[in-house]
Amino acid sequence: MKIVAVETIELAEFPFLFWLRLHTDSGIVGTGETFFAPAPVAAYIHGNVASYLLGKDPRDIELHDRRLGSVYVGARDSGAEVRGNSAVNIALWDIYGQALDEPVWRLLGGRTHESVPIYNTCAGYGHIRATKRNALFERTEDWSLKSGDAAEGPYEDLLAWRFDADKLAKSLLAEGIGGMKIWPFDIAAEASMGARISSADIDKALEPFRKIRDAVGNAIEIMVELHGLWTLPPALRIAEALKPFDVAWLEEPIRFSELDAMADLARHTAIPIAASERLASRQVFRQLIDKRAASIIMIDLAWCGGLSEARKIANMAEASELPVTLHDCTGPIVFAASCALSATLPNVNYQEAVRAYFTGWYTEVVDVLPEVENGSVTPLPGAGLGLKLKPEVFERPDATVRVTRA
Repeated sequence: MKIVAVETIELAEFPFLFWLRLHTDSGIVGTGETFFAPAPVAAYIHGNVASYLLGKDPRDIELHDRRLGSVYVGARDSGAEVRGNSAVNIALWDIYGQALDEPVWRLLGGRTHESVPIYNTCAGYGHIRATKRNALFERTEDWSLKSGDAAEGPYEDLLAWRFDADKLAKSLLAEGIGGMKIWPFDIAAEASMGARISSADIDKALEPFRKIRDAVGNAIEIMVELHGLWTLPPALRIAEALKPFDVAWLEEPIRFSELDAMADLARHTAIPIAASERLASRQVFRQLIDKRAASIIMIDLAWCGGLSEARKIANMAEASELPVTLHDCTGPIVFAASCALSATLPNVNYQEAVRAYFTGWYTEVVDVLPEVENGSVTPLPGAGLGLKLKPEVFERPDATVRVTRA
């Protein structure tokens, strides 16, 4: 089997998403995905990667990882190269599974869990859709609808946690979802560049936590996303202020690359630190683990190097008695691949999911999705990743499709 064409797809409606398809001479097509700044990723794929992959056997996954990961710059940083390589790796596993007529999770060693609990990242339907503004530079306050605006559907969860966190918690529990992630401290971080937080800012940010605990008590876990926006002193104040609310974790409280500062914070709070979907390669994750800068290892398949690298990182975490959670607030291909890997990992604690996505725009892009039932997700049973991009994706007027052939 040989790779005969490398195809990339971008949709203007989803300006952060990038899809890759690897075509083989056997007719099998593998699909990969990554997230953020697709234009440089596409340039890297067609300008550098395609010439290497064309004519190669796609089943030599580890060899291709080594070759693509050994270029002089970029391949071990969380930049365009590693994002492109991540998409390639996911597509190669998809081909391998289809060639053997087995789901990826079977090839990764089989399931250790029939299903994995999800937590809901409380984003809304339009969280990553194109807007008239450059979403990269939007304020947190611009990420959602405003109070009183008409909702696109029942799961405008970004709007909900900002104004009706109590009702949101009840809604999630009614569907069996036992965890929710929110980020009410970001507005204060943006105002001070993360250098300080006032008592008034803290009090305002604690509002949704009060509402949730008053409404449902400790029946739901609350994950706190901090987006790496804080310096150490205000992060310490935030951790202290959150103690009465028994939160599940502080996610990336300090910039993901500042491992020593994160380790300082971890030593001064009993709240677990989760980090970081923005790290790439097992070498960097080893430093995170060795420094005990995080006690929950968060991995993003689209940014760390793909399925192969994510499994190695998860194995390192397991050897250090640390749980992992797979990040997904991005696209449907990575969601399916993450659910497949999560099911195989004995040390997984949660799979991230966004119900506004998997019940909403994901269904516009792919033909099938992992089943979420009673708060847990089951990996797809089909060969490879078990899903494909819908044919109509390629016919959309906002689609940019590029193909490099042998």
